[in-house]
Amino acid sequence: MNEIERIMALSDAFGPSGFEDDVAAIVRAELPEYETYTDHMTNVRCEKEPDSDKPRIMLDAHLDETGLIVQAVKPNGTLRFLPLGGWAASSFPTSAFQIRARDGRLVPAVVANKPPHFMSSAERDKIPEIADMILDCGSVSREETVQQLKIGIGSPAVPDIACRYDEDRQLFFGKAFDDRIGVACEIETLKRLYDEELPCNLMGSFSVQEEVGERGVRANAAALKPDAVICFEGCPADDTFSEDYMIQAALRRGPMLRHMDRSMITNWRFQKLALDTAAENNIPVQESVRSGGGQNGAAVYETFGIPAIVIGVPVRYIHSSNCWCALEDYEAAVELAVELCRKLDRSTVESL
Repeated sequence: MNEIERIMALSDAFGPSGFEDDVAAIVRAELPEYETYTDHMTNVRCEKEPDSDKPRIMLDAHLDETGLIVQAVKPNGTLRFLPLGGWAASSFPTSAFQIRARDGRLVPAVVANKPPHFMSSAERDKIPEIADMILDCGSVSREETVQQLKIGIGSPAVPDIACRYDEDRQLFFGKAFDDRIGVACEIETLKRLYDEELPCNLMGSFSVQEEVGERGVRANAAALKPDAVICFEGCPADDTFSEDYMIQAALRRGPMLRHMDRSMITNWRFQKLALDTAAENNIPVQESVRSGGGQNGAAVYETFGIPAIVIGVPVRYIHSSNCWCALEDYEAAVELAVELCRKLDRSTVESL
């Protein structure tokens, strides 16, 4: 696949937290240069120079997307569900999903919304709690849902939308760019640097279950034992609802380098190196300080004390069914990561 086809395939892949197998398969197929390993969590790992004594630089992106999991089947065949990852209740009503049945089929469903004809005045002005919402797959009984559709407790679901690419504007529209656009960045970075002599040993970490607590990256870091981490993310764009002076992750302005979020204050020395590298190579970047959010870099930094930075590709409306991201921001993120890896020799890594 070329880069655009790869991004689209990653966006379309079914892979909510805990069910990342299809995404992991794409990663392995797209990295034939490397010997990849998949553990029992479905984390994917690879290493450029396994026997090297060079500093160990881990690239990371998470495979999972926000989704749903069926909690119970009601007598009328509709489904109670819980979110996998952070969803706003307002994102759900009338949204289309695909549920993976136990035989592997994808079954269409919708988050039911009572027609306004049957709503009271109070109901029209209020978004229901997620606990009161149901998924409807067109069934009329529990038996139909469980026996015919083979959907039951534990069945996962993701938004039902196919990725589209606007070639004229070089924009992607689809789901799961948090963090499939980061996965695409990591794949491309690994490919571009495979045949290059580097001052570091480059390692790939494709982690599961980030959206439910940064779980997979801890296993990858424990196995790979990195000296520094570059974390690729699909980060929430803020350019359609923030005041101009507060916009820190806009489309078409390059990747976002995050000084702080709710989970981490970034190692300032590594952050400065990234910002200086971007300036030296005329790579557009944005800086941010966030009051919310969290990501895999924080889990590695906190758990192992390993310096980490986040290169975030701006994505409009992450953690919803419909998202936008720009090819030029992806390309700038890859270029920055490539240039950083060329700099990370022993003395530079030790200075972090």
